Amino acid sequence: MREYLVTFHKTVPDDTGHDHCVLQRQAVVRARSDVAAAYAAKAMLCEADGVVDWRMRADTCEVVELTRNAA
Repeated sequence: MREYLVTFHKTVPDDTGHDHCVLQRQAVVRARSDVAAAYAAKAMLCEADGVVDWRMRADTCEVVELTRNAA
């Protein structure tokens, strides 16, 4: 299995009306694919925050495969 870093962001306006991308949560997930990692991380977010849909807490979900350095 591979390791993936899954990052969730929410876009929120500041008091001047400018949008900012705010980090909501990150998780390292072991999965067979990036799609499976995203699915697992979304389920983790929903369970941790007690929501039915991850989009209630975040606007985006980014998945990046982590690589291991060969010694």
